[in-house]
Amino acid sequence: MEENIHIDDIEVFHLGADRTERTEDFMIEQDEDSITVEAVEDALYPVQEFIDQKLLRFGYFGRDLYMIRLAVEEVFINICSYAYQSSIGTAKISCRLDGDVSNLILRFADSGIPFNPLEQAEADTSGVQFMEREGGFGIHLVKKIMDKISYEYKDGKNYLVLEKKLRT
Repeated sequence: MEENIHIDDIEVFHLGADRTERTEDFMIEQDEDSITVEAVEDALYPVQEFIDQKLLRFGYFGRDLYMIRLAVEEVFINICSYAYQSSIGTAKISCRLDGDVSNLILRFADSGIPFNPLEQAEADTSGVQFMEREGGFGIHLVKKIMDKISYEYKDGKNYLVLEKKLRT
């Protein structure tokens, strides 16, 4: 089932539930609460669209949406770049709004090599060295954007959970 949702001057294309497709470059499997894609950088766009649809449906846009998109990009690109080394695996991103739909919970799951980003040293954002660094700033940025982050490695999978209290 396809439907277009209009929110103010924004038109959101809603894809419906239980959708699976293979594009020229990667696989997408989607239902109401999650999207599973091959962990390739080109799959970032459908992941972002999935999150956008969920948040726009409940009236979240502007700064909240922008900041969440930035956090999702950082986590997803890290999975694409590092989780599977030279092979291509999948990433599953679940998106829930709990309580009075003001608490966002994003859950990233992958079967890549175990990696707890929360165990990494805090990024030193002072001075010129920061601007010259390659990498290492993404998790710092995600920590600043989100209210709570947790990690677990279980049954051969990495689970990174991001939570954000959204402004109503």
